[in-house]
Amino acid sequence: MATFMDVHHNMVGITAEQLHAAHNADLAIQADEHVDFKQAWADPESGLVYCLSEAPSADAVKRIHERAGHPADEIHPVPLAV
Repeated sequence: MATFMDVHHNMVGITAEQLHAAHNADLAIQADEHVDFKQAWADPESGLVYCLSEAPSADAVKRIHERAGHPADEIHPVPLAV
């Protein structure tokens, strides 16, 4: 499995409850694509949301986010981490 960081733009004003609901929507269907969403972070002021996952491909991450109702604007592989 590869690691991915995806970014969502234009989520200005997102609340902790909304972030939690969006993350739970991903978790509810992630097994369909063999994705494991690890964590999500948000900056309500800038409207940026970041999600860390392990998945077989960026396309798998993309499909889960689209089905959950919040498509990712960017998906980046994370080949190195400490």
